[in-house]
Amino acid sequence: MYRFLLTPRWWGINVFAVLAIPFCVFMGSWQLSRFEDRVNSHQQQADRTAAAETAAARPLDSLLPVDQVTSGRQARARGTYDTRHQLLVPDRTLDRKASSRPGFYVLTPLRTDGGKALPVVRGWLPGDANNPADTAKVPAPPSGEVTVTGALQASENVGTSGVQSGGGLPNGQLGMISAASLVNIVPYPVYDAWITLGDTSAPLKAVPPAAAEGSGLDLKAFQNLGYTGEWFVFAGFVLFMWFRLFRREAEAARDEALGIGVG
Repeated sequence: MYRFLLTPRWWGINVFAVLAIPFCVFMGSWQLSRFEDRVNSHQQQADRTAAAETAAARPLDSLLPVDQVTSGRQARARGTYDTRHQLLVPDRTLDRKASSRPGFYVLTPLRTDGGKALPVVRGWLPGDANNPADTAKVPAPPSGEVTVTGALQASENVGTSGVQSGGGLPNGQLGMISAASLVNIVPYPVYDAWITLGDTSAPLKAVPPAAAEGSGLDLKAFQNLGYTGEWFVFAGFVLFMWFRLFRREAEAARDEALGIGVG
């Protein structure tokens, strides 16, 4: 009754099913492993961030270049604030959520003893960076040579939340905190990193460090989880269709053997 399985048509169906189901299971398992890697990376970054909050600050140069291990670590640098090139970073929020109260970062370059400047985000203020009444509240940085300590951060890029990469900002404002953005604004070399101070001067509020790129549970992580489900659904669909075709052919063969529908 099942001799139809030996026909060329069913050879093709069987070969397709035998190849498609393992392939779908493999792809689903791979996407699941990608999601688990991101979850583990997120947990490791959270552990490192918690440890960094209590760890002793280290010299800036010993933590460069910034990566997933050094991001968020407490960095220490000594130098003089360049108040002439202080910049405001507009349309930023403390928790990086669109629904949060808008404000702006206050960024002041620190001319270090080594000659390079370190972008230092001294804090955040609510309000509009284009409103003189709001910008007048920005306190002056300490004068003279100072030692600053803050959470180390990698340079921002076009994919960073809150970044304005299109340009067109007024003088004294910066859309993206990066060496590439600062190179045409300040007349000296800049570190490819920045720090956010944990100890700020009122009315400034400390800007919490962001998770290292690629270590958070972002949209890509949940895309991996969604793709996992899709691939397993595809595998189940192939198996379901194979069984449905098989049952239809088997019923047809049985009816033919019983003489049903013949004549």
